[in-house]
Amino acid sequence: MRPVLAACLVLSLLAGSGAEELCEGPPAAPALSVSAPQLSPEERLSPHMPEALRCDACHAIAYQIEEQLHKAEGKMGKKVLSESDYMEVLERSCSKSWESYGVQELDGKKRLMGPGLLRQEPMSVAVTGGPWPGRLSKMCLGYMGEWGEAQIYEAHRRGAGTLRELLCHGEKGPCASGKAGGAAPPKALQNEL
Repeated sequence: MRPVLAACLVLSLLAGSGAEELCEGPPAAPALSVSAPQLSPEERLSPHMPEALRCDACHAIAYQIEEQLHKAEGKMGKKVLSESDYMEVLERSCSKSWESYGVQELDGKKRLMGPGLLRQEPMSVAVTGGPWPGRLSKMCLGYMGEWGEAQIYEAHRRGAGTLRELLCHGEKGPCASGKAGGAAPPKALQNEL
């Protein structure tokens, strides 16, 4: 590297400014620009999950509940959990740290991102923390109140996808096919806790 640098320095002294073009080196890679999603006042300030993100939020909640229940059952050797055990696990699921969840913009639409959510853009800026953990926790507790811990655990025990179907895609779910874009929330959850 030093001989090349010395040669460029000598060439620039002898040849003047024309030598600079010869000694520039390889062209720089094009710069990528990614901006953070622009959040509306509702998305920034409301204590409730914005309507457009409720379906994603439901999937995240179902995923976290399933993970916590699988972990607890694994400790018990895949046995059915007692009522007190699954109640404790479900309570812990809703009060867990939701800090890894946030919002990113995909194809011009804001989407919730984090563990258990499928569609995530690797080259994007996500806004995590802030109001998102509290909103997810409130929604989770709302599902516990609406469906009850026993029904949620029973759906989990019936197999993969059943809990997600119950919470998210059922008649009352925020992802129900009859709702606008599959993302409108049930009116009963509008005033969560």
